[in-house]
Amino acid sequence: MRLPVGCKVIGVGCAVPTNVVTNAELTGLVETSDEWIATRTGIRQRHIVTAEESCSSLAIEAAKDALEFSGITSDAVDLVIVATSTPDNLYPSTACMVQAAIGAPQAAAFDMEAACTGIIYALSVGQHFIALGTYRTVLVVGVDIHSRFLNWEDRNTCILFGDGAGAFVLQASETENEILATYLRADGKGGHLLHIPNTGAGYPHGGVPAAKETHRYLQMNGRAIYEFAVNAVPEAVRAVCAKAGIRVEDLDFLVPHQANKRIIKAASERLGLREEQLVSNLDEFGNTSAASIPLAFAEAITHGRLAPPATCALVGFGGGLTWGAAIIRWTATDQRLKNEVSEPAELPL
Repeated sequence: MRLPVGCKVIGVGCAVPTNVVTNAELTGLVETSDEWIATRTGIRQRHIVTAEESCSSLAIEAAKDALEFSGITSDAVDLVIVATSTPDNLYPSTACMVQAAIGAPQAAAFDMEAACTGIIYALSVGQHFIALGTYRTVLVVGVDIHSRFLNWEDRNTCILFGDGAGAFVLQASETENEILATYLRADGKGGHLLHIPNTGAGYPHGGVPAAKETHRYLQMNGRAIYEFAVNAVPEAVRAVCAKAGIRVEDLDFLVPHQANKRIIKAASERLGLREEQLVSNLDEFGNTSAASIPLAFAEAITHGRLAPPATCALVGFGGGLTWGAAIIRWTATDQRLKNEVSEPAELPL
């Protein structure tokens, strides 16, 4: 069997809840202000799921959006990978739910968990399946709904996170390679710095003493995570550029995990990148974890900020601790735009 030369990224999509929670609305829950949140994080609002929405519903919507962008039908998908830390179920996997909903009966499906770096890990795994000739078309989704795992009385965490999903479609190519390199790292010794406990006699039904109520919530050492991230992001970008055979100076855009504007600014300065090279939608969506990179990528395309051809570094970091990066040579265009038929202009009378 002849192996493909490379892997192309032919589609991107996203989905967010319609419900928006502004910084001003959070002042009714915790002692804070719009200015305090925006100054320290860059976040102005975030999208939060309603009772009717779920991790799987957002993932399905993002997957369909990405497939429509790519112009391929769902029955062409050979593999579905969903990166999430907040699945609806222990099983079935969110990926299996996506596979069923989009109508990809021949596709294998599984979830993977690397917290906010999950989409980078999933891209790397999908690319390797294609490089081995195992699959030709891979749908990769990053989705998280951290709002259901937050202590809404803790202003250090509840202000940061939003809910959302983002997706990429990867396809084998006999002529081009557009995922130039990926780079994955982990340091399990730092796992306690950012985690959601999910063990013990109190899980999942009751039994947790009032003094241990935080057992069920996201817990974070903000200072330690900041110090980790501002070092991990430049290290990952330099390393993945070296693997790809390019320089940092050759990048058109950096699409970082959308965690905090101070982290993004500090890391980009260390890399010598200009502000116009940074892709960020943190102010509107907050930290959407595994969804943040494809969500920011898709938004930038929609708003005309990111147009092909472009060499992009995608870089993530998060719980685990995990971090990683990918270099994508973006050349795809939205196939829906090609199919639009403009109305004929009216002739003057």
